[in-house]
Amino acid sequence: MAEKLDIKFNKNFGQNFIFDTNLLKAIVNDGGVNKYTDVLEIGTGAATLTKEIANQARKVVSYEIDTNLIPTISNTLNGVDNAQVVFRDIMKEDMAAIEANFSEDYIMVANLPYYITTPIIFKFLENATKLKTMVIMVQKEVAERLCAKCNTAEYGAITAVINAVANTKITRIVKRNMFIPAPNVDSAVVRIDFDKNKYNVNNFDNLSKLIKCAFHMRRKTLVNNLKSSFGMSGERVDNAFKQMNIDKSIRGEVLSPEQFVELSNLLFD
Repeated sequence: MAEKLDIKFNKNFGQNFIFDTNLLKAIVNDGGVNKYTDVLEIGTGAATLTKEIANQARKVVSYEIDTNLIPTISNTLNGVDNAQVVFRDIMKEDMAAIEANFSEDYIMVANLPYYITTPIIFKFLENATKLKTMVIMVQKEVAERLCAKCNTAEYGAITAVINAVANTKITRIVKRNMFIPAPNVDSAVVRIDFDKNKYNVNNFDNLSKLIKCAFHMRRKTLVNNLKSSFGMSGERVDNAFKQMNIDKSIRGEVLSPEQFVELSNLLFD
């Protein structure tokens, strides 16, 4: 299929495309897409996923950085009238401009290039106002990290930040041989459903900074990380730990997302 479309793959953009129609349909179904759904896609690629989204959604707006793919995309989307492709770097795009494409809530369905997975997730976590669900295909190890439990090797800052405001689950594993060209690792589809009322987050920016600080130097205790990163007094930190009944010698990976929310509320209130 790739040869037929005469695609020239760009390694700089981490391009790995899927042409299996059944898998593409399954990924769209994982997001619960229907005729009332507006969808944002990141990385149009050969537009095979874009086309399957358009078949089920009300509309899809897809961002693509590689203008060399214009002929391929035009060919794939020939006759598809509810798909719009924006040839811009979404990491440089203002969130207000991205969300201006949607009059109400939307979901993201994307096969994310590995090299921008974490920056993309944080960009939307910290700035999006209308996004209700992300269904993203990522490297399998990243998927496991997004859904990890606290106090495990996979648990990290991105795990705690996401699970403080959303519910995550892996919906399917995708073997590397499903891609063209095949990457060196397997992938997985993760569904992230945002729930603003999951925990009582007073200030998300403060929470995000606190969690990133906690994992910045994993070998240091959480208390020392807080003091050095925020210049907080020992008394202030000690009082918060006493209220939560947690030991001052713990490291960040011990706290659950809910505990991070409580600690953030206490320290920054």
